[in-house]
Amino acid sequence: MDMVGNIHLESSRREFLRKGFTTATIAGLGASGTRFASAKEDDGVGQFEDPFTLGVASGDPLPDSVVLWTRLAQDPLKGDGGMPDREIPVVWQIATDEEMENVVGEGNAKARPEFAHSVHVDLKGLESNTEYFYRFKVGPHYSPVGRTKTAPAEGESVDEFNFAFASCQNYPSGYYTSHQHLAEEDLDMAVHLGDYIYEGGLQDSFGRGHEPPRTCESLDDYRIRHGQYKSDPDLQDSHAAFPWVITWDDHEVENNYADEDDSEPPEEFLERRANAYQAYWEHIPLRPSRMADGPNLPLYRRFTIGDLVEFNVLDTRQYRDDQVHSSEAAKNPDRTILGDEQEAWLVEGLRNSTARWNVLANQVPFAARDTNADPTVQDFGGGDKWDGYRADRQTLLDVMAENSDLNPVVITGDVHRNYAYDLKADFSDPDSETVGTEYVGTSISSFGDASGLTQYGRSVGEPWQRFYSVHRGYVRCTITPDQWRTDYRAVSTVEEQTASVSTVATFVTNAGEPGAKLVSDRPPEESVEIVEIQANAPDRDRENPDGEYVKLQNTGDTDLDFSGFILSFEGGRGQNYTFGEFTLGAGETVTVHNGTGENTQSTLYTGFDSPKLNNSNPDTVVVA
Repeated sequence: MDMVGNIHLESSRREFLRKGFTTATIAGLGASGTRFASAKEDDGVGQFEDPFTLGVASGDPLPDSVVLWTRLAQDPLKGDGGMPDREIPVVWQIATDEEMENVVGEGNAKARPEFAHSVHVDLKGLESNTEYFYRFKVGPHYSPVGRTKTAPAEGESVDEFNFAFASCQNYPSGYYTSHQHLAEEDLDMAVHLGDYIYEGGLQDSFGRGHEPPRTCESLDDYRIRHGQYKSDPDLQDSHAAFPWVITWDDHEVENNYADEDDSEPPEEFLERRANAYQAYWEHIPLRPSRMADGPNLPLYRRFTIGDLVEFNVLDTRQYRDDQVHSSEAAKNPDRTILGDEQEAWLVEGLRNSTARWNVLANQVPFAARDTNADPTVQDFGGGDKWDGYRADRQTLLDVMAENSDLNPVVITGDVHRNYAYDLKADFSDPDSETVGTEYVGTSISSFGDASGLTQYGRSVGEPWQRFYSVHRGYVRCTITPDQWRTDYRAVSTVEEQTASVSTVATFVTNAGEPGAKLVSDRPPEESVEIVEIQANAPDRDRENPDGEYVKLQNTGDTDLDFSGFILSFEGGRGQNYTFGEFTLGAGETVTVHNGTGENTQSTLYTGFDSPKLNNSNPDTVVVA
């Protein structure tokens, strides 16, 4: 797209800059001692403080290659990182041991001011399925040592592959205790599904308020924001522990943006998007070939792990049509969330795949959700998720249904909650064939500490749901030729700097048997059921919120003590009503209204001063 101003660089200039980054090939791997390769060290580099304040990272592992990353920044909260306006020579080194004694490769790179002194070494010639360690050096300063691992060769027999996926790490919302524990997992790879940073100006009570303290728009704004996030020691440890495959969602630029569509004039938004994309590339271990070209960055890509699993890493943000909010509009067959080119690439890849398992690493929920509280009316609505892009979703469901050996698994972030879904060939028919599985992971920190609400089995609007919980954490997966295992890992808090971690639930998907099956113990359940939801205050009257209510029934044959139960109008992430001392008799019902009023045995009031159920469509209402 050709825009006014300096957004679009000439292709020849962009190609020149890409070639200026380091692509190193290691020939004849072998020990070379601990001597670093020579680099100019008389260029004033010894005159500044330790520039490795943002740690190190590796990413996008291939059988013979991996990207090594760092960024030089004496002061990450400055747009230029507190670095001089000139190239800085950087030396990289890779070894087969953490002590860096058996060095198998070393070389020189340049950290350039026009790219925030970031370093992306596309290191080739490595052995497949092999663990390596790496570090950088500038003048007298050494970076921390990072661990990485190459992928198995394509077609190579792989008995087991371990990875985790995470998303949504709003810095002011809490500490990165999830990354603290993730870094300690024994993994081959980690995947980040988006919302790596948040663009807003949110402040907090933890001393982790956003810098700059405003919404990001300029290149310096986004660089400072990335620098602030990358300064977190737990995030640094997590990046140094294993290679990451990273994609974005919306907050890396602007909440819920779609292609060129935003509230700003198009030319202003595209300039902002170009700033955000450049800063993103500068701070993520991506290859030079994926450098941003103005407001464009080619992010979707594929990784094959031997004969076991193929990861299709999607971009559901850059090419999508703008959101619509009605079911009729969402059914338009011309609407796309992937764009034609990416969709064709994905469909072809799935149909030609020879891997045992096939993953769609995706940002937003894929499974359908009925947003109408009336059980006799089905309405999947629209919005930001795949519900708003029915044609693209159905295309992929049809591909999944074509091949019983495909074993498709969708992994998802975005919604700050855990889910497990069976993917239906036709979501309008809950009894249709299950053709795939979706595992949705909660946030690293976004929304702060969670209620812990947990539900097993179906929900009213999602009969294909198998699990739901509101925690903070990440998802750990173990893949073998016969089975996919998913562990939902939850931290005890993000509001303190340390936390414990536990597995809330474990599900498996067996090869040739799509769908999520619970294998961990299911806690005992109380005999309470949501029997009615009134989603709208009368005439959407915000002065009369008690028109919204939820009716609960004790379906058991004994009295039920509700004391301490939580009724959530926001899927457990907030807007929670906690019962005081209250007992509901067998077979009896109680109606919980929003607003205020006199409590009785059959009617309670939340005290909320405004409607909570989105006025038109209900959120996920849960009780636990």
